[in-house]
Amino acid sequence: MKTNPDITILIPTYNEEAIIADVIKRVRESMNRLKRNYEILVINDGSKDNTALRAKKAGARVISHPYNIGNGAAIKTGIRQAQGSILVMMDGDGQHNPENIPALLKEIIHYDMVVGARRGYSESDIHRDIANRLYNLFASYICKRKIQDLTSGFRAINASIARQFVSLLPNTFSYPTTITMAVLRSGYSLAYVPIKANRRVGKSKIKLFRDGSRFLLIILKIATLFSPMRVFLPVSLIMFLAGVGYGLFRILFVTGTYGPTSAMLITMSVVVFMVGLVSEQVAQLRYDRSEKRD
Repeated sequence: MKTNPDITILIPTYNEEAIIADVIKRVRESMNRLKRNYEILVINDGSKDNTALRAKKAGARVISHPYNIGNGAAIKTGIRQAQGSILVMMDGDGQHNPENIPALLKEIIHYDMVVGARRGYSESDIHRDIANRLYNLFASYICKRKIQDLTSGFRAINASIARQFVSLLPNTFSYPTTITMAVLRSGYSLAYVPIKANRRVGKSKIKLFRDGSRFLLIILKIATLFSPMRVFLPVSLIMFLAGVGYGLFRILFVTGTYGPTSAMLITMSVVVFMVGLVSEQVAQLRYDRSEKRD
């Protein structure tokens, strides 16, 4: 690693003393073959073990949080402190193979962000594979393009672009979702590189029911933040059709009048549509201001 690096390998960690030294070693071997100036930046997110010490001994620059804030918070710290013009984000638990970094860097020349998309031969649990497919389908609908891997934390991105969105990123594990949708919503280019993900070393920090339900709510929040009408319009249409259908049913088969329930549903559909329209304008104004600042 040299001064004024072109590339920063950003690794968030929390209690990864068993694997972090090996990850850093493999990153160095992979980057040295490329003969590029780089730095390895490990963000120690309040680990209670020797993660920070082992990362330093392995040759990484280490920044430590005073306590555990979250995986996304570690990424945000890394984005702010990175010296390279290109950032490569990867997990420190052994899931991501450093040997795939050159493939990401090869494509980042042509794109603003490149994501390592996990394939079916990756070592992952079946319930996570199913959940990821559902997330990908929903994100593809919101973004109007196919999303191959919404939640992958293995990606390369231009540092200037990452810093535009750092304030939007959550402190939790859902930062890949947010930055993917932000990049697409802002008109930047995105590419995918197929990778094989390994089973993590140690105990998983993601709980299926707790984090799964919270992650779904975060996706809905992100969707309304970036493309509100893609959420509000279908809801408005369903309510309108339900109101008209129920009203016709009452008129033809029950009392001969459409009734207050039908009127309420039709009125609420108009309200939901108008809220979505206003939200769309607010989202567009926010992006217009961010473009002017940059």
